[in-house]
Amino acid sequence: MCGIIGYIGDRLAVPIMLEGLKRMEYRGYDSSGMALMEPSGLLFEKSAGKIPRLEKALAGREFVSTMGIAHTRWATHGEPTDENAHPHLDEDNKIALVHNGIIENYAALKELLEGRGHTFRTQTDTEVLCHLVSEYYDGDLAAAVQLALSQVEGTYGIAVICKDQPREIVAARKGSPLVLGRGKNENFVASDVAAVLRYTNQVVYLEEGEMAVIRQHDFDVTTIENVKVTPQIQEVEWTLEQIEKGGFEHFMLKEIFEQPTTIKNALRGRLDDEQATARLNGIKTHLDELGRLNRIIISACGTSWHAGIIGEYMIEALARIPVEVEYASEFRYRSPILKPGTLVFVISQSGETADTLAAMREARRKGATALGLCNVVGSTIARESDGGVYIHAGPEIGVASTKAFTSQVTVLSLLSLMLGRMRDMSFANGKAYVDELRQIPQKVQQILETNNEIRAIANRFAEHDNFLYLGRGYNFPVALEGALKLKEISYVHAEGYPAAEMKHGPIALIDERMPVVVIALQDSVHDKVLSNIQEIKARKGVVIAVATEGDDKIHEYVDHVISVPKTIEPLTPLLSIIPLQLLAYHIAVLRGCDVDQPRNLAKSVTVE
Repeated sequence: MCGIIGYIGDRLAVPIMLEGLKRMEYRGYDSSGMALMEPSGLLFEKSAGKIPRLEKALAGREFVSTMGIAHTRWATHGEPTDENAHPHLDEDNKIALVHNGIIENYAALKELLEGRGHTFRTQTDTEVLCHLVSEYYDGDLAAAVQLALSQVEGTYGIAVICKDQPREIVAARKGSPLVLGRGKNENFVASDVAAVLRYTNQVVYLEEGEMAVIRQHDFDVTTIENVKVTPQIQEVEWTLEQIEKGGFEHFMLKEIFEQPTTIKNALRGRLDDEQATARLNGIKTHLDELGRLNRIIISACGTSWHAGIIGEYMIEALARIPVEVEYASEFRYRSPILKPGTLVFVISQSGETADTLAAMREARRKGATALGLCNVVGSTIARESDGGVYIHAGPEIGVASTKAFTSQVTVLSLLSLMLGRMRDMSFANGKAYVDELRQIPQKVQQILETNNEIRAIANRFAEHDNFLYLGRGYNFPVALEGALKLKEISYVHAEGYPAAEMKHGPIALIDERMPVVVIALQDSVHDKVLSNIQEIKARKGVVIAVATEGDDKIHEYVDHVISVPKTIEPLTPLLSIIPLQLLAYHIAVLRGCDVDQPRNLAKSVTVE
């Protein structure tokens, strides 16, 4: 959840590392800092707050360093202060270390080191790790890092430099991603390819339990136990333009408007008209197993969990396979029952979500096949799963997920179609499903063209501090996701419920000051939802309805209407979520919130 960038080459390090930090600020923005290898020794600067504060502290000073490490933080241990910002140094200011993750046994290590005379300046677990490296250092930094990490319990992605070895960076990972970038007469280490993409698209993804010694012209990769590894160099497919704002005010708005394209990308090459089914090459080696399934578990967190619930409804309806959706953070702590015939799907945008990764490993440990659904090529879930499907959403920079959610739902709809056709779904129904999927990108574009109308509704409700979101069937998870979007970026209290559950408690909250967003499409539960709306109006509630285009009757029941095109019921979430994303976005902007970097959140949750 923090951003790490390290550089060694023949160019000035400061501008390269500042650029890298800005590319990764969505991973953490409580504080930032850097350590530079200057002729006089290690020089470091760090600052609480966002990166411009660090940039200001560095402005007007001359640096000649062509090597350094830098960090942007999402606080775990210790408040976001100048003192607690990374890099952390040992007592002699000889060794500097940046860290993403959590050292779970830091308190015991700290007590041990204090007994050996070490004095600590911060409340962080990372400083303890830096001192531990210093304790073992006797002229070989890589060996000291190996010895220190052998004592550590927890997760880490680290980069370490030492003034006595001025042309080497040592990096290691366990549970937190690190990537090496290979350039011409220069090399990089980072926690995200976005940090190095301006300079190289040739990368090596460090595997779990690996470390690297990085020099200007080469790098060596070993396990933490010092077993030599032959690194596999990969080419990043994303372009720099894809991680720019492209004229939009915020990354989130850009990513909302990219959804016609990203949904199309998720579908590209995967629809089979001849067989009225879907082709998912990443799991084709598991087709026999898929044909024998009697149970599926989907494990995910946050927005991906909401996508998983939609997947549950789709798979059960189309393929008649029982599905359970589990919070990944709870999965391995409750002794899940994984009998033969059970398949586990894990969903994660980044492919690095710590809880989801742990759930996948637990499933595999218990003998289940675990398939991944993620966005980032080369991510840990992509590498460690038994197979899987990429969603092809491209880089998502906004912390609040939008296009990744619809791409996840799109891939789950393809999976449902494929499983359905393998079982009882008729060719005619499969063909209708394929035809309707192809029309979804254009229908999303239609909704985006109503952006100004949605902004006007947002303007009416931006000052309200509580919202209720209601939906039924396929659109209950959409209500959950719509409420989450509003909470994440506007800090407004919002709750999502199945519409019928309103009577079992939440109806007590309804009055003229409580806006209620209701997904009221013309589907199999339409009449039931209208009844729920009337219950709200009887208590003077204010209703914003997401309704089907052409449904004139809905205006009799509600205060505001946002229309979406008609589609078949399983695919309605791909349309009904778009207005809720835009509503949350505009309310957040009107309230003066930092849309792309909401407080206390980070994009890639790499700690439990």
